[in-house]
Amino acid sequence: MAVDLEFPSIYLLDSWITDDERRQLEENIPSLTTDVGKADIFLGKTSTKERAQFELRRLGIMTVEKRKPEAASSASRASGSTSMPAAKRKKTGLPEPPTIIILSSSEDDDDVQTVTCLERTIKVVKLAWFKDSLARSEVLPLVDYMVYEGRLVKRDPVALPSRAPASKAKGILERAQADAADTQQHQQSDHARMSQSRRRDFGGTQYSRPTLIHETTSMHDQAEELPAVPANLHTIYACQRSTPLNGPNDKFVETLKTIRLTRQLMGDKVGIRAYSTAIATIAAYPYALSTPAEVSRLPGCGTKTAQLFHEFQNSGGHVREAEDDDADAKLSVLRLFYNIWGVADTTARAFYNRGWRDLDDVVDYGWKELTRVQQIGVKYYEELQEPLTREQVESIAAQVLGHADRIYDGFQMVIAGGYRRGKMLSGDVDVILSHPDESVTHLFINRLVLSLETAGLITHTLILSTANSDRGQEAVSWKGNAPHHGLNSTTTGGLGFDTLDKALVVWQEPTKEMEQLVTAGQNIKEQKKNTNPHRRVDIIISPWKTVGCAVLGWSGGTTFQRDLRRYCKNRKALRFDSSGARSRIDGSPVDLEGYYGDNPAPDMLTAEKRVFEALELDFRPPHERCTG
Repeated sequence: MAVDLEFPSIYLLDSWITDDERRQLEENIPSLTTDVGKADIFLGKTSTKERAQFELRRLGIMTVEKRKPEAASSASRASGSTSMPAAKRKKTGLPEPPTIIILSSSEDDDDVQTVTCLERTIKVVKLAWFKDSLARSEVLPLVDYMVYEGRLVKRDPVALPSRAPASKAKGILERAQADAADTQQHQQSDHARMSQSRRRDFGGTQYSRPTLIHETTSMHDQAEELPAVPANLHTIYACQRSTPLNGPNDKFVETLKTIRLTRQLMGDKVGIRAYSTAIATIAAYPYALSTPAEVSRLPGCGTKTAQLFHEFQNSGGHVREAEDDDADAKLSVLRLFYNIWGVADTTARAFYNRGWRDLDDVVDYGWKELTRVQQIGVKYYEELQEPLTREQVESIAAQVLGHADRIYDGFQMVIAGGYRRGKMLSGDVDVILSHPDESVTHLFINRLVLSLETAGLITHTLILSTANSDRGQEAVSWKGNAPHHGLNSTTTGGLGFDTLDKALVVWQEPTKEMEQLVTAGQNIKEQKKNTNPHRRVDIIISPWKTVGCAVLGWSGGTTFQRDLRRYCKNRKALRFDSSGARSRIDGSPVDLEGYYGDNPAPDMLTAEKRVFEALELDFRPPHERCTG
């Protein structure tokens, strides 16, 4: 038992630890403390030094990595040092003084800034150490489980001791300046090599290094006057905070989105995630940003984001990296391909690498290799880029609902996507339909699409999935091993495939003459060419028992949806998607909406609110889920 073992004082790092795991650990760790100042060991699911340092910084703990003796001696041998060993410290019975490190200096010795390495050692250890110690009934050595070991540091804005000879102090500063100059030379050389490499890949555009932020006393004074960071911004899950459609920092957010798109076109997955997190945080920040320091203190916004804001602020809203990206020849072509319906960033790069530079090249050299979705995306490229107004979205949605009710009365509908979050313009139309009678929604998508095609409203049905009906209208398996029904990334054009019954169609409003022919029951195919623009429409059918999950799953911004799934996984041990939720422990379906128990939701929006409540999340209306 843990209580029989003498563990050192332990602080639990809760990243990636579910609520159930945390409760179990809290019960079993006899020496658990919530005071970081008293902890001997920081325990968590952390496997890299960098992540460990990040977790400590989140707790306000600054450290300097503790070098191993053998590493130091190796460094000395590598440098060819032949100096004699340092004389042993005279034993006085007094503790060894803490290490003093010069961080920065000026010509005036009184302005030297230092940090003091305190005697306290900070250790970040893998969670497996505690579990293995319990299993073996002994406190195991830390050596095989140590992730990071550092010495606690404290900033000391004081001068060097006045008794130090001036010449010696000057020598220290000169050596520090020489080292800094040498470091800068190496960094410039590395930067030049990186710039040359990037110019080879991206049409010769020169990317400048972000300008360094020169901190002044007034900036530190301003930092003390900044408003407090809202408590809900400290969460790592965007689904736990309010993110409005419009905020005080929208222009800077748009600049970050431009840079993020470049990262996506380059295939930089780490960069995409980093920028997405920063964008979601800044979009949720309720105050107009005023200083780089205000940016850097926000969770998920590091030095790079602060530097970009510094440039943005001092150049009248311009960031060279974003503007260079807009003007880059290769990126311009990649954006063109990426905007083709059914083309992902990997496909866009593949097109470019084959030597294609415009849509004509795609048609002339690769038409037969395109999926049907991609062919439609190229054929109607200009029309599909044209945004829809809210009135146009509502008109299309009303016609879809009208046809559904003509087939079987009693359907309810929610318009999802950007429209529901409050956007004035939309790239496509996403509608979710459901009916309280589960037998009605089973395979209903087939009948609805046929009705819309007969009316001349759908010109092309590109994807028609009955995946949910084929599963008996149950939530998809949490292990992700549900059958794909022969549909893969090739047939879907890389668009991904929802787990609900769904139709991805091309919509075109009929002419008045065509409407008259339909009313008369005549064939509309012989009618003159229709000049109305083609539109993208997604029609989703959900069973009533999980319709709240469907509405929630189709209504949030990308980062909101990503973090919602992460929250369900880490905090609730659930696999969540628009078809419902399943336990990650035994795979059983989980009723989040009170459908079972003689209390089904009276409407789709009530069902959605019940999902928030069941997940122990504060309800966020759609216009507060705009994470970008």
